Amino acid sequence: MFKKIGKFALVGSVGVSCFIAGTYYDNFKPFETETIKKLPGLPFFGTVSAATSFPPPPIESKANRVSQIMKYGFPGYDNIRSFDDYVLSYDHRTKVAHWVFEHLTSESVKRNETVDRAKCEFKPDESIHTYFRSNNSDYKGSGYDRGHMAAAGNHKRDQKHVEQTFYLTNMAPQVGRGFNRDSWNRLEKYVRKLTKAYVNVYCCTGPLFLPRKESDGKKYITYEVIGANNVAVPTHFYKVVVGETQDGKLEMEAYVMPNQVIDDNVPLSSFQVPPESIEKAAGLLFFDVARNKISKINGKKN
Repeated sequence: MFKKIGKFALVGSVGVSCFIAGTYYDNFKPFETETIKKLPGLPFFGTVSAATSFPPPPIESKANRVSQIMKYGFPGYDNIRSFDDYVLSYDHRTKVAHWVFEHLTSESVKRNETVDRAKCEFKPDESIHTYFRSNNSDYKGSGYDRGHMAAAGNHKRDQKHVEQTFYLTNMAPQVGRGFNRDSWNRLEKYVRKLTKAYVNVYCCTGPLFLPRKESDGKKYITYEVIGANNVAVPTHFYKVVVGETQDGKLEMEAYVMPNQVIDDNVPLSSFQVPPESIEKAAGLLFFDVARNKISKINGKKN
């Protein structure tokens, strides 16, 4: 008998409590969206509510931008790092990227007068564990430039975009005069000019560590490392570029340049190589999902 009375009392007290809570809510509405938005401890409940009105999503979200850049597939999947206007795969061992991918159009490479490269600073990428991160001190006194993989000149549409190209994950040690500031720069400018001929240009850039035959007749892969973090100095650099025509046809060009002083009179075409030679050396596959759609490679019918 006493158990039944206890149950009725419990149910009754719950009902009264709900009634009081409901009355309090109607009068004071403590969980209105405006109140919760001011509470920093509630990041989710403050913005997600059936009664909350949302602004329209941005025209180009980061996820959408990544899918545009990587439309024709990833060369590899090791330590992917996505920025607002380019994507890279980072090598923890060498402290330089395996590859850096960009999507360029005539609009995206157009100069924005409000964008100022002089405001950009080289900075470590703190998304990388400190064990595997390169620092500015590694380059100091090394004799090498902090060479861009995704060229700063390709991202002049937005100040944030160009600033993000100065993360050290996008850098590799490059010979300065005669290479980074000259022949490599010529190749970067050439890729930008391709946006006048194609509606879309996809560019993949990265380092190579190629073997060389020594005096004993054997081949070795040897390369210098710089700084306290032993940042690897690539022996060569590659660019694999695909241009997409108005009618959807794809044309590919592939280049490999040695990381050394190069005479400016040497034409860029002399550095063209079969793309599969880069793939074998780098352990990557470029535009693999679209290879059967590529009509030309280095200007010749595929």
